[in-house]
Amino acid sequence: MEEVLNFLRECGTYYLATVEWNQPRVRPFWTVNIFEGKLYIQTGKSKNVSRQIQANNKVELCWFHDWEWIRISGELVRDERVEAKKSMLDRYPELRGMYDENNHNTEVLYFQNATATIYSFTSDPKVIEL
Repeated sequence: MEEVLNFLRECGTYYLATVEWNQPRVRPFWTVNIFEGKLYIQTGKSKNVSRQIQANNKVELCWFHDWEWIRISGELVRDERVEAKKSMLDRYPELRGMYDENNHNTEVLYFQNATATIYSFTSDPKVIEL
C-alpha cells in the first residue's frame, strides 16, 4: 500500500474514470490518502462525479510519472465518518476553504475489491491487491 501511495503522491494529478449511463467520463483529481489501511479519494457530493459513483461505483484511476504508470481498478465506497473526512482534509488543508469534515457536501470514498497495477516500458507489470 505504501508503494502505491508514494507513487501517487509523486505524480500529483491523476485521472478518474467513471460511467454516466453509457458514456465514460474522465476528469483530473489530486487528493489521495490512506486512512485505516484503505486508499481514499475526496470530492463533493454536489458534483456530477459523486452522482456517477453512487450510480455505478466501479471506477478506474490512472497516473503517469517518470515513464511508469499505475492503474487502480475497483469499487469506491462512501465513508460518512467525520474522522475519515478530517484525515483527508488534514492531508490537504488547502481544501478547507471549500470543504469541512462537518459539511454535508464533503465526500470521502475508499477503494474496496481493488487492484493497482504498475506498468513501465521496460519491465513486466506489478500487480498489488489493495
